[in-house]
Amino acid sequence: MLNDPYKALGLSKTATADEIKKAYRKLVRTSHPDLHPDDPQAEARFKAISAAYDVLKDPETRARYDAGEIDGLGAEQPRRQYYRDFAGDAENRYQQRRGAGPEADPADIFAEILRNRARGGQGFGGGFGEQGFSAAGQDARYALEVPFLDAVRGAETPITLPDGNALSVKIPAGTEDGQTLRLRGKGMPGFGGGPAGDALITIRVQPHAVFRREGDDILLTLPITLDEAILGGKVTAPTIAGPVGLTIPPGASSGRILRLRGRGVARAGGKAGDQKVELKIVVPTEPDASLRDFLSEWRKTHSSDPRADLMKGAGS
Repeated sequence: MLNDPYKALGLSKTATADEIKKAYRKLVRTSHPDLHPDDPQAEARFKAISAAYDVLKDPETRARYDAGEIDGLGAEQPRRQYYRDFAGDAENRYQQRRGAGPEADPADIFAEILRNRARGGQGFGGGFGEQGFSAAGQDARYALEVPFLDAVRGAETPITLPDGNALSVKIPAGTEDGQTLRLRGKGMPGFGGGPAGDALITIRVQPHAVFRREGDDILLTLPITLDEAILGGKVTAPTIAGPVGLTIPPGASSGRILRLRGRGVARAGGKAGDQKVELKIVVPTEPDASLRDFLSEWRKTHSSDPRADLMKGAGS
């Protein structure tokens, strides 16, 4: 099958959900175009592995791919359908009208139509295609990849359908990865005057090079200098709405989390989440002589061991 998602992630068809997730995360780090701006092939690789993960991460979608119902991009595979397929569909694509109850056998109904047409009768609604039957169009499924910030802030983006027509898709603020949007009446056309189906757009959110999402909270790792950690200070931190000022308290350690309230994902009619900022101390790769000399002297008179409690907890 074309666009094999297992092959794109370097996995076999027996891969577990955890193996799929681990493979995807590993490949994102090596293929994200923001992390590899000098690699002209990074964007193509990133799109391929994102498409593969979108199909395999959801058990239902994965099962449909394995059964040949959708292709490696999540699009419906064409299949032949007959009258019985429409009549028995659980989504009620083919609806009986005027005298045909829900328990009626489709073959008997069809035979009755032919008998009425042969004798010119109108007892069963006048025949096929007039008032006897109408069939709602099938729903059409599509996958749409959107940037991280468009998903959390909301946006409007066009999507081109296989027939060449274009739709404008409104991405609501707070849209999550894997969420499906429904566009009423934008699916396949109906039969016998029946309504058109819907377009179901499954959203795939691209990973961001800086931000991560946890529910409605935004997570960020913020590098700080050694002097900022010891002395504290004011720095600028990015948020999904733009840069803001942040105060680093004196004596901050790596791993400490500061909270920017209301700076997370804001859904319509709901309370906005927060942005959690994890501090990460970054020391110079080559400290200057004065800093090295100071720390050498400081070490002689300070013997605190930050690992003491850790060793006790480990039973050492």
